[in-house]
Amino acid sequence: MSETLADMKIGQQATIVEFNIDTIPLKLLEMGCLPGNRVELLQIAPLGDPLYFTINDSHVAIRIETARQIEVTF
Repeated sequence: MSETLADMKIGQQATIVEFNIDTIPLKLLEMGCLPGNRVELLQIAPLGDPLYFTINDSHVAIRIETARQIEVTF
């Protein structure tokens, strides 16, 4: 089983590997959520959703269901 954004711990960095482009909102793609880009988990909301990341110097909140669709490598 591959690792996803949802599997990351606070402060951990990873590289986006792949995802199904049909399941990812266009806004995330525009903000740099693309294969090969580095991502760091900054915070997790109190109830566990959403997750707050830095991607290409942009701060992005991503819902847990979307984060599970984005594969990463550590």
